[in-house]
Amino acid sequence: MKKVVKFGGSSLADAKQFQKVKDIITSDELRAYVVPSAPGKRSDADIKITDLLYECYELAAAGKNFYEPFLAVKDRYNEIIQGLGLSLSLKDAFDQIEDKLLHSPERDYTASRGEYLNGLVMANYLGYDFIDAADVIFFDEHGFFDAAKTYPTLASALEAHEHAVVPGFYGTSFDGKIKTFSRGGSDITGSIVAAACRAVVYENWTDVSGLLMADPHIVSSPAVIKSITYRELRELAYMGASVIHEDAIFPVKKAGIPINIRNTNKPDDPGTWIVENTARRSKYTITGIAGRKNFCSIIIAKDLMHSQPDFYRKVVQCFEEKEIPLEHILSGIDTMTVIVHEKKFIEHEQEVLSRIATLAAPESLEVESGISLIAVVGRSMKSQAGTASKIFSALADARINVRMIDQGASELNIIVGVLNEDFERAIRSVYHIFVDVEK
Repeated sequence: MKKVVKFGGSSLADAKQFQKVKDIITSDELRAYVVPSAPGKRSDADIKITDLLYECYELAAAGKNFYEPFLAVKDRYNEIIQGLGLSLSLKDAFDQIEDKLLHSPERDYTASRGEYLNGLVMANYLGYDFIDAADVIFFDEHGFFDAAKTYPTLASALEAHEHAVVPGFYGTSFDGKIKTFSRGGSDITGSIVAAACRAVVYENWTDVSGLLMADPHIVSSPAVIKSITYRELRELAYMGASVIHEDAIFPVKKAGIPINIRNTNKPDDPGTWIVENTARRSKYTITGIAGRKNFCSIIIAKDLMHSQPDFYRKVVQCFEEKEIPLEHILSGIDTMTVIVHEKKFIEHEQEVLSRIATLAAPESLEVESGISLIAVVGRSMKSQAGTASKIFSALADARINVRMIDQGASELNIIVGVLNEDFERAIRSVYHIFVDVEK
């Protein structure tokens, strides 16, 4: 019975935050394995350690002096060490990083040192063993996480240590070099460690008391989601909601391990539980709302297109040839609407449209940009009559024109398209009718 705890950069920004983290870890004897991020911002004007390290790499790769940002990195860790009253010295580690920057700078190696150094500090502070992620987490020749190699190696290493710190964000590639996950990848490391030791729960500690039902920059003081399924989270994460890296879901989901999002600064708050399935009913009809701006719709019309089995394939092929992902496809009797992200489409816009005209021979092609997609997600929606009508009533009352509607067969979410200028107002309107009115 073990728990894996991951702490984000804001949770480890300075010595005071480290002390909070230690209190959390030692308050529960099941919290056996710790995954730290690199120190984050101490204030809005501050710079994250990872960003300083990226700056060091960019300067070193260009043959320029990286002394100033690297000194800031060293000062930051020494400040934390002194604040905690530790006798630890990171001089050898600093010298190794500096030598690498001077003679053979590597982007991923440099960026990973934030977590590596913080792992050394955390292990020393807690009195735990240190397991270098480079020794237990691996990537294959295509740059993907190598589960087959990682899990037996990591599981064996964890079994040898009752308590250990495993730095997040990085591992070793097939050629022996350090490789990182994408930004926020410490979440993924924590999930992998939890799966490897079959943890009872993966606790992800951050600076908010769980997932919020809407973006707090749009909705004032949105409610906290108490429990959410992996499928619901995937839908919201796809539309931009982010507290945990979306790729962190897969290792624990496959192992049947729940995730608990917690607040380092408010450790008594229950946070949000992310689970495979639950009998718990949501307080509201919906679980959450999220959205993204700047999509394009391409409306393709042709009489009797439904009688041409290869028509849809030809249209999709035109986007595939330019490696443009299709976000959504909607169809009517004689129309097909393709939704793509504006930035990825515009670069090849005329080539794609010309190719559609040649290959599919439509009677008309219409393109509209400046569209936002909003996902209204909730496992309770399918058992509640009138959910869609409430959404459209809220938008109509706000005098917002709906450009598209898409509802999956699972009835887990409803996606609506509105103009970019109506985006924030649309989210507030939907939130109000489902949360403020349902209270």
